[in-house]
Amino acid sequence: MTFHTEYLWFNTSKRREYVNITSKVEDIVSASGIKEGMALVSAMHITAGVWVNDAESGLLADIDEWLEKLAPFVPDYRHHRTGEDNGDAHLKNLLIHSQVILPITNGAIDFGPWQQVYYAEFDGKRKKRVIVKVMGE
Repeated sequence: MTFHTEYLWFNTSKRREYVNITSKVEDIVSASGIKEGMALVSAMHITAGVWVNDAESGLLADIDEWLEKLAPFVPDYRHHRTGEDNGDAHLKNLLIHSQVILPITNGAIDFGPWQQVYYAEFDGKRKKRVIVKVMGE
């Protein structure tokens, strides 16, 4: 089995931001030379996430509103007693999750219709990274 690892770096301009990273992950899979296997895409921060969903108009706004309803940015999280102000970001990470595994078939990500990979930033404006680890033959 062969392994290929690359990192994607982000420094978003907003506190919450969603970045379509599909083409970057596809480039990494292509560069790996792996024809059959899988790619792990994982946010390396507990206030960020990675998910697979549609790139349809309005969907990101709907997801953002849904997350904000479930884990609003408010000042009264117990976590804030540590001096942080990102309690909501930790909860949003639990809802979105921090990683996905993508199947690779014939040297490409084997997506279903309309599927795309997104990086979700919930506590941005600072440098963060995502690991992409491609495994297979």
